[in-house]
Amino acid sequence: QRGDAKKGLATLCIGGGMGIAMCVERD
Repeated sequence: QRGDAKKGLATLCIGGGMGIAMCVERD
């Protein structure tokens, strides 16, 4: 379960980073 949690956090970080980058590019 810990491994899955780490994967989930990594996914959130990557997804969040991409989302922020897209928002910044739009601005």
